[in-house]
Amino acid sequence: MNELESLKNIFKDRIFKIPDYQRGYAWTERQLKDFWEDVINLPADRFHYTGLLSLKKVDRNVWNNWNDERWLLEDRGYKPFHVVDGQQRLTTFVIFIQAISEILKAIPENKDKKDEDIYLGSFSLKAIKEEYLVVHRPPQFIISTYKFSYEVDNPSFKFLKYRIFNEPNSGTIQETFYTLNLENAKRFFAENLTNYYEKYGLIEIEILFKKLTQNLMFNVYEISDDFDVFVAFETMNNRGKKLSNLELLKNRLIYLTTLYDEKELKTDERFSLREKINDSWKEVYYQLGRNKQNPLNDDDFLVAHWIMYFQYTREKGDDYIRFLLEQKFTPQNIYAKTEVVVSSLQEFEEVREDEETDQEEVEENENEETVVLRSKLSAKEIEDYVNSLKSAAVHCYNTHNPVNNTDLTSAESLWIDRLNRIGIIYFRPLVTVSFLSNEVDSKQRVKLFKAIERFIFITFRLSRAFSTYRNSEFYRAARQFRNNELTVEEITERLEQRMSYCFYTPENTTDNFFDYTYFQKFIDKKFKNGGGFYHWNGLRYFLYEYEMEKVRQRGSQKIDWKLFIKGEKDKISIEHIYPQTPDNKCWKTSFKGYKKNEINFFQGTLGNLLPLSQSINSSLQNDCFLDKKNPRYNEKKEKIRQGYYDGSHSEIEVSTNEEWNAKKILDRGLNLIEFMEKRWNLKFENDFSKTELLFLAFMLPD
Repeated sequence: MNELESLKNIFKDRIFKIPDYQRGYAWTERQLKDFWEDVINLPADRFHYTGLLSLKKVDRNVWNNWNDERWLLEDRGYKPFHVVDGQQRLTTFVIFIQAISEILKAIPENKDKKDEDIYLGSFSLKAIKEEYLVVHRPPQFIISTYKFSYEVDNPSFKFLKYRIFNEPNSGTIQETFYTLNLENAKRFFAENLTNYYEKYGLIEIEILFKKLTQNLMFNVYEISDDFDVFVAFETMNNRGKKLSNLELLKNRLIYLTTLYDEKELKTDERFSLREKINDSWKEVYYQLGRNKQNPLNDDDFLVAHWIMYFQYTREKGDDYIRFLLEQKFTPQNIYAKTEVVVSSLQEFEEVREDEETDQEEVEENENEETVVLRSKLSAKEIEDYVNSLKSAAVHCYNTHNPVNNTDLTSAESLWIDRLNRIGIIYFRPLVTVSFLSNEVDSKQRVKLFKAIERFIFITFRLSRAFSTYRNSEFYRAARQFRNNELTVEEITERLEQRMSYCFYTPENTTDNFFDYTYFQKFIDKKFKNGGGFYHWNGLRYFLYEYEMEKVRQRGSQKIDWKLFIKGEKDKISIEHIYPQTPDNKCWKTSFKGYKKNEINFFQGTLGNLLPLSQSINSSLQNDCFLDKKNPRYNEKKEKIRQGYYDGSHSEIEVSTNEEWNAKKILDRGLNLIEFMEKRWNLKFENDFSKTELLFLAFMLPD
């Protein structure tokens, strides 16, 4: 460990690159604010210990392939380094410096000036850029060499170069969640520096620059060999941004490629395997971050793929990563390769499970665990695994983002969207696997999606099964489906069988009726706690599906799902038509003669709950029915209520009633139950069953 060094010293005659085993830029607003405040609050005459900077000198046979950097290394004696630990802070530092350079260029008096004529105190902008950002090779100045960058196969390489450092003529740039972080960091510093400049002037920007480059101190540690590099990476944390398991796994796999001897893995094969790992992770990170506003979670993807690829067991939440890093992809499984027969490797990789088992938990037997720990790990296994991750990534993205997705048919998009809205629970691996098999066509996939959606609605939303009900079985089914050991028909049949407890067949008949008693008991508790159907976790999905059925019949979608499920303080998107606080005389007249407990049932029953095209202030639902049908304006003539006449299709349907009373509530409730029967292919035994479920049986004649 050397003495503390400032960034000014650290950047002298050095070129830094982020190696292929590193993740992208992971800092978000919290870390950026901490960094900003550290610099702002640091007295100009004090030093601040910023942390450890671990570097690995890059071998000549590697940097010989660096076209843009080689001239600095050969002609000017610069030294090339990979950043093992500290890349988040270094990346933040160079973005900060870039933001300062752009502030300087934007000052009116610097307009049209060259970099060498623009000064921050005694520092010219040209000198600042050459010291910390970029050096242009004379005399043609065609080659731009960046002091800090990513390896070229990292998706962030081009983004940093063209979007952060503003090099022109970028062409197509792949964007990910990590590039979004880079973009946000630049915007953060640009906005804060602009405000700081406007408030304190250029002299304070100069002080900030000096503190940033001269007062932030690092322990600089040079790592000597590859083993230490990969161990250091696995054990490090970057200021609260813990490495994800996906990042750790990539590092481990690249490290393992260095352990094979030349007889097993020739140099060109080793390079090819490392490239495949990088290509796979590039694709994975692209797909996970493809929706920049809603990036997918690294570890969720890794868990889902593990379920598809390996044998599922449920011990603890982190059992998948312990298996991957401590049992499967370990150095021991390479070193011990001569001690294990090949068949044992195949036995683990292709282990068969008893399809007749009815256990919720399936554990590997002692013999299988022994084989896993001692099995040989071939380079081909690593290749197959990373290729599988790569191919699964796009389908993972598609299952999370089905709307307007050109990779999917309209039917696939519709049903995956429904699965996401209802809550796909543990079925995402199974849905993803359906796209990985050449044996399954779109028609079969849609059949599977329909069966899964029906299973979720009936089993979980209506019959109140625990969220883990049969999860082990269908996790295993995902892997069996991937290995062509199960067909779509067999899976849909299994789903049907696992719903059998939700139905009953009366004596002397072949009819199969829905057993609503589980749902009825659940809603009864909700009524006792106040609310009834309003607090059913399937209500929004159910009412939205009813509304979308009307859209298919009449056109013109009027309810946006994202807004419909968005919770806003003091606002509602599902209205009690007959309000919970019926103080107006109109309501007292319409429901005159009913007992208090019956009034509660009217208020909370299904037929009295209406999805609105626009959320309203909760106080407005106390209006009389005739007032609810028409738009309402405030004192400023601003519309504060759409009115049923011009609302959602459900609102328009309700608006055709002259009044709203007990009979109308029952009629609408029965209509919604009939929709439930058709939509999810279930049948109630009679109208009494439907009315009883609506908690309105007291309205029926004795």
